[in-house]
Amino acid sequence: MEFLVPSIDVDENYRLATLRSLNLLDTPAEERFDRLTRLARRLFDVPVAVVSLVDANRAWFKSCVGMAAESVPREISFCTHALSEGEVLLIPDAKEDPRFSDSPLVVNDPKFRFYVGCPLRMPNGATMGTLCLLDTKPREFADEELVFLRDLAEMAERELAALAMATTDELTGLSNRRGFLALGQQALNVCRRGNRPATLLMFDLDYFKQVNDEFGHAEGDHALKAFARLLTNVFRSSDVIARFGGDEFLVMLTNTTPAELQFVLERFHESLDALNHSNERDYHIACSIGQLGIDTGTPKSLDILLAEADRLMYASKQLRR
Repeated sequence: MEFLVPSIDVDENYRLATLRSLNLLDTPAEERFDRLTRLARRLFDVPVAVVSLVDANRAWFKSCVGMAAESVPREISFCTHALSEGEVLLIPDAKEDPRFSDSPLVVNDPKFRFYVGCPLRMPNGATMGTLCLLDTKPREFADEELVFLRDLAEMAERELAALAMATTDELTGLSNRRGFLALGQQALNVCRRGNRPATLLMFDLDYFKQVNDEFGHAEGDHALKAFARLLTNVFRSSDVIARFGGDEFLVMLTNTTPAELQFVLERFHESLDALNHSNERDYHIACSIGQLGIDTGTPKSLDILLAEADRLMYASKQLRR
C-alpha cells in the first residue's frame, strides 16, 4: 500500500504567510517552548514530545525532547494529517492504521507506533503545526489526557500569538514594519532563487492628517482599516501586505507579469472608487503610489529597494499635487 500525503484544506498560501511572519523557522531553541515539551513528556510518560511547525516541505521542530531530529519531510509527517483534519489526531497503533502502516516513520527507525497531536491555531484561524506526543509502543489515550493535551496546546498557542503581536499591526491586522521586513525578505529570496519577477508598491494616503484634524482620530482609524481591507481584498493572499507605519502601506508582489500587475492596479483603483462612492462621510480616501519593478538578478538589499519605492512614491505625490 502506498503512503498517502494529505492535503491541508485551507488557503495554504495564507497559512504559510502567517507561519513565516512569525520569523520562527530555523531559530534556536527557546525555553518557553522547551518547557512545554518537557512538561508534556513527563505528564504523559512518553519518550518524545514535539512542538512542530509545518512548512511548505517539512515539519520543523521548534522544540523536541526525546529525539535528535530537527525536522521530517512534510509528506511523511503525522502532523500534516493533524492539520488536514483540523482537530486532535489520535493514532493508538500506527501499524494497525491503514493511513500510516507503511509510513517510513513506522516501518523504519524510530518505528513509531503511537501518535497524538493537537493543532496549534493562530488568532487569524491559520494552523501552524501541532503539539504532539509519540511513542514506539502502541497505547491508548484517555479523554482526560486529551483535555490535558489541549490545555498545553493552548499555552503553546498563546506563545505563538505573542510572537504574532510583535509582527502584526494591531489596528489593521496586517503585517507591521517588522513583519514586512521578515516576510518581504523571504519573498525576495524565493524570487531570486527561481529568477522570478517581483514588484514593490508603496502607498501613502493623501491629506490623511486633514481627516484626523477635521473628523477625529477614531475616524482616521476607520479610514486606515477600510484601506487595509481594500488591499487585502484586491491583492493575492500570496502577496506580502503591510502597514509600514502611520498612513504608509506596502505590497510585495511575486511572480507577477506586467499584464497581471496592470490588471491588479486597475482593480485597485476601481475598488478605491467604489469605497469612496459608498462612503457617506465628507471625505474621500486618496493615495499616491510608488511602483518599483525589482530586478531579482541584481543583489540590492530590501532597505535599498524600500528607499527607491519611497522616492517614487513621493515623486508621484508631487505630481498629484
